Amino acid sequence: MVFLTLNDLEEREIVPGFRAKFVHSENMTLAYWEVDPDASLPEHSHPHEQITNVLEGRFELTVDGETRVLEPGMVAVIPGEVPHGGKALTTCRILDTFHPSREDYR
Repeated sequence: MVFLTLNDLEEREIVPGFRAKFVHSENMTLAYWEVDPDASLPEHSHPHEQITNVLEGRFELTVDGETRVLEPGMVAVIPGEVPHGGKALTTCRILDTFHPSREDYR
């Protein structure tokens, strides 16, 4: 068993305006994102299943050509290999969960 404090984790900027702290288990990765307003995430895909949970702010997310504005309490479930991307409409805090674990984020 491992206990972590998010404030003790190193923050990494993955794309401009998207900074995250990562927590990994054997089979999952959690990404705690801080996103600057107007920061854009280019469309991409990966083999991992992803669940995106907006904790604060408003984020415009496009999944497989369908666009929605996510606000706190809204969740998107993104299957593996499905193209997705988005843009922060305000400052955002987002929690992404990936399965299997994202080795590229270790």
